[in-house]
Amino acid sequence: MATRTLARTAEELWALPHDGLRHELVEGQHRVMAPAGAEHGRVAATIAGLLFGEVRRSGAGVTFGAETGFLIARDPDTVRAPDAAFVARGRADAVGRTEKYWPGAPDFAAEVISPGDSPADAEAKALGWVAAGTTLVLVVDPARRTATAYRAARDVRAYSGTDTLDLSDAVPDWRVSLDELFR
Repeated sequence: MATRTLARTAEELWALPHDGLRHELVEGQHRVMAPAGAEHGRVAATIAGLLFGEVRRSGAGVTFGAETGFLIARDPDTVRAPDAAFVARGRADAVGRTEKYWPGAPDFAAEVISPGDSPADAEAKALGWVAAGTTLVLVVDPARRTATAYRAARDVRAYSGTDTLDLSDAVPDWRVSLDELFR
C-alpha cells in the first residue's frame, strides 16, 4: 500500500481527480490502493448483495457499496471505504442524502482481505472502525474461507466452515451462513 501526500484533509481528498483507484485518508495520511483482484471483488459483491437484500426486505436502513467514503475522524482526518456498509434507518434519516463522504461511521462494515493485506493491517483497520463507532466489523478472508467479527478490541469472534454469523446487533435480524459468502 503506497502512501502519498496528495491530500491531508477530507476536503482535499474529495477534490482529487477520479483515477479509478481507491483513495483513503488515515490520520491525515493519504493512501492509494490498486484495484482489487477478481476473488476479492466477487466476495465483496456477494456480501454487499446479501446485505442489500436483507436491508431492503426489512427496511432497517441504508446500504453502501465499496468505494463509499466514511469520514470517521477530524484533525487529523480519516476517511475510510469498506467493501460494504450499513447505516440504521434513524441515523440515515437524520443525515439525509449526502453527495460527499458519509459523516461518521457505519453501523456495520465489511472488509474483504486481499492477497497483499497482512493480518495485522486487517485487524488494525477493523479496530479503527470500532473505535470510530461501528457496531460490528466483519473481516472476510477468501483465501482461508474464514471471517472474523469485531465488536470491540476484546470482543472478537472467528468463524469457519458452515458457521452461522449472527450480525443482528448491527443489522437487525441478519444471520448468514459463512459458506454463503463464498458461493
